[in-house]
Amino acid sequence: MLAKLAISTALALAVSTHAYAETPRNGGTIRFSAPYGSSFSSLDIHTSHRAQDEIYAKAIHRSLYNWDASNNQPVLELAKSVDISEDGLTYTYKLRDDAYFHHGRKMTADDIIWSFTRIMDGAKAYPGARFVRIIKGAVEVEKGQTKEISGLKKIDDHTLQITLTERVDPGFYLRTAATSIYPADEAAKESFVIKPIGLGPFKFVEHVPGSRFVAERWEKFYKPSKPYADKIVISTMGEASARDVAFRNKEIDVSILGPAQYVAYQADPELSKGILEVPEVYTRIMGMNPDFKPFTDKRVRQAINHAIDADLIIKRLNKNKAYRATSWLPLSSPAYDKSLKPYAYDPEKAKKLLADAGYSGGFEFEWTATPNESWGVPIVEAVIPMLEKVGIKAKIKPVEGSVLAGIVSKGEYQAYIWSNTSGPDPLGSLKCFHSATPQSACNYTAFKNAEVDKLLDQAGDERDPGKRIEYLKKANTIIQEEAPMWFFNYNKAVMAYQPWLKGLQPNSTELAFQNYEDLWVDETSPAAK
Repeated sequence: MLAKLAISTALALAVSTHAYAETPRNGGTIRFSAPYGSSFSSLDIHTSHRAQDEIYAKAIHRSLYNWDASNNQPVLELAKSVDISEDGLTYTYKLRDDAYFHHGRKMTADDIIWSFTRIMDGAKAYPGARFVRIIKGAVEVEKGQTKEISGLKKIDDHTLQITLTERVDPGFYLRTAATSIYPADEAAKESFVIKPIGLGPFKFVEHVPGSRFVAERWEKFYKPSKPYADKIVISTMGEASARDVAFRNKEIDVSILGPAQYVAYQADPELSKGILEVPEVYTRIMGMNPDFKPFTDKRVRQAINHAIDADLIIKRLNKNKAYRATSWLPLSSPAYDKSLKPYAYDPEKAKKLLADAGYSGGFEFEWTATPNESWGVPIVEAVIPMLEKVGIKAKIKPVEGSVLAGIVSKGEYQAYIWSNTSGPDPLGSLKCFHSATPQSACNYTAFKNAEVDKLLDQAGDERDPGKRIEYLKKANTIIQEEAPMWFFNYNKAVMAYQPWLKGLQPNSTELAFQNYEDLWVDETSPAAK
């Protein structure tokens, strides 16, 4: 007997809502902004590690699942229904028969099989492989042992069977832009990376590197009457000051706020009326390369955690637009352990740990960082004097946001500082610390711990939700104790929006990721026509 799927997993998050009672208006242009860099790294979203790129991808692409921000859970997107086998391993999807790619052809099961197989090309190290890896036979393709994923079976053009390696909710894995479904007949062409074709509500028009991405309404989008807007323009604005000026001049409809703008907008009588806050599932950390000799010793890594006054930095530099991190899983995770305490700021203990590890005289290291004000060079500059007090000297290696992911995924660093997704599924997030997960996927510090592996494997096999959570909490605690990272903070995302923009979703997985088909502008927008 097959059991009908009912996705019930939800995160208990206290998020703001941005519901609208008005009747959505058709027409106009949505003027979005991409705040995490001065450019997009690639128009082939399968190749990108960056949240920046998923901002444009949400306009032109779609994955098998999507994220329901209102209920904080994954939902079917490219399938109308799914049946699950009694053992919880085989999912049979009835795919949409009204999903058209932007070149006019209907999506079929072949396109999903082709896309997932492409993502598992081990020679390319696609970021989405970490998600597709849950499908039986995907790892064998990644290793070059076979060319077909055995867990993917086409029943007919609009029926697809997926067999998993463990009992997990595939919605948490197959919902990101990294697993977008491409048209098999077009995606292999060289022209695809210049003019991408997807299933999203908007079709590609132009990309001006370092400036903007433009897409227009796709008339055959499968959701009736959507999208509402005629066009979307996404401006790349990595500098907070540039976004601030553009927003105040009414040139963009939204702006992700950094710490300084957060304080300023809260204090402004008018701007404070258009602020959306969400506790995101992102953890900010300093990752340490285990191949760099001092960081091989756990005591050195723990010493760094004790040497830094993270609370002071959050208060003074982040302007309280963040929550103190204890370990990897954020407070918005269902497996967050409230009893787990963060590393105490204790320079004397840090010195003792360093001495015990043989580094009483300290050491020097290179710290790779981007200009990001919330977790980049400004944070590193504040940390350096704290480390110097315990004898550790750090030298900043500045890089652009567009290249950080490549550096980290190849292990070409001594230390780095970054903001990484740590949810919404705690098992999937902690799998980044499983020794079987490649560094190119998300095991960026090449973490290896037999007990963590065992706990994560047990969690994957466990059908009882309560017991699974306990396994994950234990793994999260060991990761804290092993300290492969300096655990800095969990992000509080804040978006400013213009009064004419309606339909924003409180997306805890990344506030900048919006379902653009649900957004609309009223007649007061400067781009209403």
